[in-house]
Amino acid sequence: MANGQWYPPEWPELIRALADGTLTPVRPRRAATVMLLKDTGSGPAVHMLRRRASMAFAGGAYAYPGGGVDPRDDERHVRWAGPTRAWWAGRLGVDETAAQAIVCAAVRETYEEAGVLLAGPTPDTVVGDTTGDDWEADRAALVARDLSFAEFLDRRGLVLRSDLLGAWTRWITPEFEPRRYDTWFFVAALPEGQRTRDVSSEADRTVWIRPADAAAAYDEGELLMMPPTIATLRQLTPYVTAAQALAAAPDRDLAPVLAQARLEGGEIVLSWPGHDEFTKHIPTATGGGPA
Repeated sequence: MANGQWYPPEWPELIRALADGTLTPVRPRRAATVMLLKDTGSGPAVHMLRRRASMAFAGGAYAYPGGGVDPRDDERHVRWAGPTRAWWAGRLGVDETAAQAIVCAAVRETYEEAGVLLAGPTPDTVVGDTTGDDWEADRAALVARDLSFAEFLDRRGLVLRSDLLGAWTRWITPEFEPRRYDTWFFVAALPEGQRTRDVSSEADRTVWIRPADAAAAYDEGELLMMPPTIATLRQLTPYVTAAQALAAAPDRDLAPVLAQARLEGGEIVLSWPGHDEFTKHIPTATGGGPA
């Protein structure tokens, strides 16, 4: 039985174009995504969204809340709790300005797509309830990019809780893909008093699911996922609480994972270093698809 591994059907053609020099790689856009966890009686569950089938990229695939960095969050200093920007810069492998923007993207996207906000009025508190018309108006303004996240925090007098995030892994979209992202994956625990809401315009379903159950459904071909999603789910399965996963994050290797395509015999071999399960063999003849 085929698993739920998702690949764009145009990838073989794009790989061939990259190999023959007719395709020039685009620079990946910085992005962040968050594996939001909550404890259950049988271990932690992770919040996942199913992307709408109409989406241009990965339609129908399950993923986590996430998206691109807003350049405006590079520019404005935000009230900050937890490890310093310098610490985050070292952890993420970027400068301090970029580190702030990446962490802001992680917190903003979790709020935009799940209604959960990792921020509070003081450095040791978290907002207890993000429901209500005023919160929804601000969330909609963030989604529309009418309001930057830094402006949102300042307007509400909130402190960003970077200590509630743990950097987990980093994946870069392959060079042959025109929609490229340099994505940092984070883990976070659902704050007490908050609850997720089905508010993402990009998703038609949201679920709380144990990582092992999601991985099993992928293996059976029941849930469609991209390689970074199923890889991170498998990495989460050993942990028995959300706190345990968060405690493991600082020791995680953040060396970026970037797919490689090479010619081998009469086919293209597509692989992700360190993740052999995703290797695909693609005929070099036009019209072949991943096998």
